[in-house]
This record gives sequence, structure tokens and C-alpha cells, in this order.
Amino acid sequence: MAKKPDLSVEFCGKRFINPFLLSSSPVSNTAEMIERAFEHGFGGVVYKSLGSPNVEIIHPAPRMQGYTASGARLVGVQNVEQTTDRSLKDNLADIEYLKKAWPDRVIIVSIMGFAANEWKELAIAAQGAGADMLELNFSCPHMAVEGAGMKVGQSFGLVQRFTEIVRRQAKVPIIAKLTSNVADICEPASHAKKGGADAITAINSVRALTEVGLDDFVPKPNVFGRGSMSGYTGPGIKPIGLRCIAELASDKDLGLPLSGCGGIETWVDAVEYMLCGATTLQMTTGVIHYGYRIVEDMIEGLSDYLVKKGFQRAGDLIGAAIPNMCPTSELDISRQGAASYDLERCIGCGQCYTVCRDAGAGTLGWDAVKRRPIPDEERCYSCMVCSFVCPVSSPPVITFKEVKGKSPYIAQPRQEPKRRKPASPVARLREPEHTRRNRSSTAGKA
Repeated sequence: MAKKPDLSVEFCGKRFINPFLLSSSPVSNTAEMIERAFEHGFGGVVYKSLGSPNVEIIHPAPRMQGYTASGARLVGVQNVEQTTDRSLKDNLADIEYLKKAWPDRVIIVSIMGFAANEWKELAIAAQGAGADMLELNFSCPHMAVEGAGMKVGQSFGLVQRFTEIVRRQAKVPIIAKLTSNVADICEPASHAKKGGADAITAINSVRALTEVGLDDFVPKPNVFGRGSMSGYTGPGIKPIGLRCIAELASDKDLGLPLSGCGGIETWVDAVEYMLCGATTLQMTTGVIHYGYRIVEDMIEGLSDYLVKKGFQRAGDLIGAAIPNMCPTSELDISRQGAASYDLERCIGCGQCYTVCRDAGAGTLGWDAVKRRPIPDEERCYSCMVCSFVCPVSSPPVITFKEVKGKSPYIAQPRQEPKRRKPASPVARLREPEHTRRNRSSTAGKA
């Protein structure tokens, strides 16, 4: 039997039994909740953000809205969640308990001050309770207290200043949690490093507006007739999170370890974040969707992947994709290709034909008798939109292939559009759109 791979990772000098952490959020709100997560296998936690004991936090109701898209439930969550509404005393007691009860798990405490002196006081308090690390929340996009969260993350001087304040108090590592709602995430990261940060977390929720009620015209979550632009989380923000982690990992001047956060719900997501440069991985919406048991599938999937690829350690994945990234100006355009079709498995729905005409090169023909697409490899410019809409997968019917010696696509000179005679209503009812258009001109092509 093959030896099990080592899932442990080292981050800021601390050993994590695996890279999977709860992120600072409702899923890491109490010791009781976090303990259940540890029992399922989470390697650590970023405890929900502690705020000033001088500011009363009252959450709106409802505070979250599940987002459904194209019939798929919970593809994300929009929320107006603030920092913890529990007392600082109770939170510190929970942190102290977790550190004593679970000595092999890493306890990171998120803090968010609303003024300079509060950053200092919170750092001292969290460290005194036993925090292994401090995560500075410079990124929440919807704090009700002015000058907090994302507003700090967008003011790079404040990022540096508040990091410096915490650095003077903290003997444990400091992580700056940054917002993606900036032009270049490497800029605030650089200021955090100058202030003394030991690592970066990216990203927090993305400022968004997911839905508006069609009957009442109120943005969701609908808080008694009013709504707000606020943080959006879940699979939809994963591409943004991956991009930010890859940008930070590619910044040679930064050189800090990274904690990836944003849309991680499967072991595939986890591996992708690690390949882009993340050492640890934080989750919230995945837990909301599937519960703490999600980590069991993540651990099994990551282990199986490492065995399949011949890796001995999870740490071997970190940043492995970075050498393969380049600006679009450096992509190899001397080699070209085309969409390739497995026509024996084609079900004849015609969606590829429709999308090629309406959103692609318009080079795909259609055999209305056999109900099959007629590819033209020479004219196809391999946008691959046909493969996006094909309903057959595992394996896919439409794939990309390189065509040796093919010249790069060059747009043809404009031709005067031919006026089309509208089809009769009877014809529209009799046959679908993709088989009706230009039937005579496409049926005979080979």
C-alpha cells in the first residue's frame, strides 16, 4: 500500500496538520462551533473578527441572502455581517479554551480596530488569550463603522500605519487580510509588508449587489424595505481570489507567504489555490453550504490527488503554476488550432451551431439531415464557445486541438450584409432556429 502523503504545511513558522482553515466569519464565531470543525478535521481557524469593546455591534435582520443563478442554488452569499457581536471578554475566554483544548491546531485571531489605539488594545488582548497569529481585517466591504474594513484596505498609508501599530505590540506573526476592491492588490500588500506584516490573506468578500426584488424594487438582503451593496462570497469569486493570489505570488519584491480565501468548496479549488501560491486555505461559504464535514472530502480529495501525481507533500504544490503564467503579450501566437468534434457522441441539439453564428466566428456548418455540425478547421478561430454550451461532457464532445501549420486568424474585409427575408410564423413553429437558418447553404457542405 502506498504511503499516505503528508498534508501538513508550514506557515509563518507554525505547522498546520493540513492547509484547511475556517475563515473569519459566522462559521468561526464561538469555541463550540470551532471545536466541531476541529473534530471533522480542520487544521486551524481564523477566529471571527474582534472589534472595539466601545462600539456596540448590532446586525441587521436578515443579514444574509443566498444567491441562486440559472437554477443552481447557493452559488454565493451576499451578507451585511459585521464584526462579532459577542463581548470581548467572552471571545477571549473562547480563544483561551481552544488553545488549551486543541494544542495541535493553529488559532489565528482576526482583529479590526476602529481607531489607532483600538488596534493596539485588540492585539494585546488577543495575544494574551493565546492567539498563535493575528489577522488584520483591512478588507470587509460593508462595515457600518466609518473608516474601517475595506476603507482602510483602500488607503494604503493606513494599511501600513495600523500594521506598524500592531507590530509594535505583537510577538506572534501578523497577517494582513486585503481586499480585492483595489486596482492592484500588490500595492496594499507592499505597504503591509513595510508595516511589519509576516503574511497576506487574499481575498475577503467582494463588494457586490446580487439581486433586486422585482415586486418591491428592494436590493437583497431586504432589511425592512432597504438594501445595501455589501460583501459577496462563494464560488463566483474564486476566479478573483485565484488572480489575486497569483499576482501576489508573482510579486518578487513581496516574498510573503499567502493564505488563500474566496470560493473554495472542493479539493480541486484547494489544489488550484495552492498551485497559484497559497499555503493555507480559508473557507466560509462552503461550510454554509455543506457544513464542517466538507473538510473530510477536501482532505480525501487532496490526498488522492497527491498520490495520483506522485507528490509526497502538500507543500510541493505551492506556487507550481506560477512559472507557467505570463502576460498575454507573451503568449505563443505562432501555434494555432481549432475546435475538434466527436461526432459519434453528438446528440444533435445544434447549440454549437447557434453559438458559433451568434457569438463566434460563424464558420460552423450544419447538416440538417444528419443533425450534425460541419466543422471547418481552417476558418475556425478556436474561440471554443461551442464547447461551453455543449451539454455532453465527461468526456466532452468538443475539445481544442492544435492544427500544425495553420496560420493565425486574420479578420476578413467587411462585406455588405445580405438582407434576410423573415421566416413565416409557421416555419418558426415547425423547426428550431439553428436548423432553420440557411438550411440550403449548409446542408450540402462537407
